[in-house]
Amino acid sequence: MKLRVLMMTMTTSLVLAACGGGGQEAAQAEAEARAAKAARLQYEGEILAWRDERLARLQRPDGWLSLVGMHWLAPGATYVGSAQDNGTRLAVGPAQLGMLSLGKDGLATLKLHPGVETEVTIDGQVPEAEALVTLVPDTRGTATVVAFNKGDASFILIERAGRYGLRVRNAFARTRTAFPGLDYFDINPDMRIVARFEAHPPGQTVEIVNVLGMIEKFANPGTLSFEKDGKSFRMEAVDEGDGRLFFTFADRTSGHETYAASRMVYADPAGSDGTTVLDFNKAYNPPCAFTPFSTCPMPLPENRLDLRVEAGEKKPRPFPE
Repeated sequence: MKLRVLMMTMTTSLVLAACGGGGQEAAQAEAEARAAKAARLQYEGEILAWRDERLARLQRPDGWLSLVGMHWLAPGATYVGSAQDNGTRLAVGPAQLGMLSLGKDGLATLKLHPGVETEVTIDGQVPEAEALVTLVPDTRGTATVVAFNKGDASFILIERAGRYGLRVRNAFARTRTAFPGLDYFDINPDMRIVARFEAHPPGQTVEIVNVLGMIEKFANPGTLSFEKDGKSFRMEAVDEGDGRLFFTFADRTSGHETYAASRMVYADPAGSDGTTVLDFNKAYNPPCAFTPFSTCPMPLPENRLDLRVEAGEKKPRPFPE
């Protein structure tokens, strides 16, 4: 009898222990599931916020959607304005803005037309009558902004591969006012990739062809390498001056679900462990996907991926008829 009672007691203890262990495991699994859900929601919130910021930047009055002209300049003098008799005719602005002179060294000046100072600002300031304005190009610091139409339109001087041109903006351009919005792939956490950075020798540059066929040199700090779908990939990075790693790339979705020429993505500088995150959910279309008045770089051969990057921005929506 005592043996039977002892056996029953041991059996009951084992059952209770098993139930208690199972309960702990279940509680731990539930806690892990809650943590994973919270992390997923936080990440999705980060990507949605990034998309909102992306759209806001694109739709700024002076953003890429406001471009209405690109006028390449030859050395010498040209009259600038919206009237037909100007050598450089703008799509918007005063009929006679002034005479622009471009030297072979890239030094550019604008001699304002008499009386136009009441319609123009230079970097936000009203100029003196018939002022002679030096135009700083975008490659030599902050570009000089010549604004008119109450500040809703403007131009700057840009330099690309040794050539100079006027890039003209109009806040009321149809490409901005009728912009149909952006489309994206579903958020894909698997396309948030930890990649390893390998530095190039200091000062290394790379030549990149832009959509106009011009060849430009860019700082080339190193490469990012990563594994995906059983394959190894290596992408060449560009530094635009802010220390971040910048990539123009194409992939197996290019020309199908995504813009044919390329997409772009940034990554932060590598940490002390030599890695950084390459998040293709933040891949976006270049300006030339929306306007012909841009000079987008094309992908380097190394950045043409034999991979379907089903993440980030899709090809532009068509404008409404």
